[in-house]
This record gives sequence, structure tokens and C-alpha cells, in this order.
Amino acid sequence: MITLTRPPALLALILIAVLGLAGCQTGATPETPSRDLFQQLGERSGIAAIVEDLLFLIVDDDRINQQFKGMDVARFHRNLTDQLCQLSGGPCTYSGREMRELHADMAITDTQFNALAENLILAMEQNDIATGAQNRLLKRLIPLYPDVRNL
Repeated sequence: MITLTRPPALLALILIAVLGLAGCQTGATPETPSRDLFQQLGERSGIAAIVEDLLFLIVDDDRINQQFKGMDVARFHRNLTDQLCQLSGGPCTYSGREMRELHADMAITDTQFNALAENLILAMEQNDIATGAQNRLLKRLIPLYPDVRNL
């Protein structure tokens, strides 16, 4: 029997991307975003569509949907859209809580983080976002991982 496993570092990178979407500080990324990523993601309306599809994927994912029970869906959508818009070089300003504070009591596991990252990637694929643009966005989310996992 062949068992496929993902390297922990890859999972951490994917998870960082997804949990960062839940709303956190965006100043952690050392790279200054360029506006072309924002445009490749479909600008604010395209990012909002990605976040909406992500929300549907979260609801259907038993690995993580309990973490999101009782959340204010409209606020989550707005904050995550603003955060991704800002991270991608768009004219938005994220005004939600800082990542560490937001996730402090959640005890998020690597498995949950990875599940959210996988769902973000699926949402981007559903919206026909090019793989290169997906990877560039994920790269900007990676520095948020330690605050999401409270490491």
C-alpha cells in the first residue's frame, strides 16, 4: 500500500494562507504588494467572490466548520475581503483584529490550518485564478502562520 503524505512545511505554508483569511493584521508581510496581483485576483469584486466561495467550502468541511460556528458571516466576509485586497496591493484597508488576538483561544491545529488553506486554493480555482497568482497570495499569507497557530 502506498501512503502519500505532505511535508509539514508545505502544510504550514498552505495553512498560513487560509487562516490568515479569517481576519488578522496584514503588516507582517515583508514584501510590498504590487497592484498586478490585486488585478489578477479580479480586484475587490473578484476577491469578494473568492471569499464567498471559501465560506461555502468551510461550511461543508467537517474538519473546520466547528471553528466557525456562530461567527458573524457578513463581518468575516468583509474583513477577509479587505485583508486579501490589502495584501494583494489593492486600495483596501483591513481594520479587523490582530491575528494573534483573534485566534488566541481557538487552539487551531495544523490539520485545521491546512484544511482552510486547501479550501482557499479551491475557492481560487473555482474563480479561475491562475496558479501563479494563487502562489503569490499564499506567499503573502505565510508570515501570518505563527500568529494564527499562536506559536
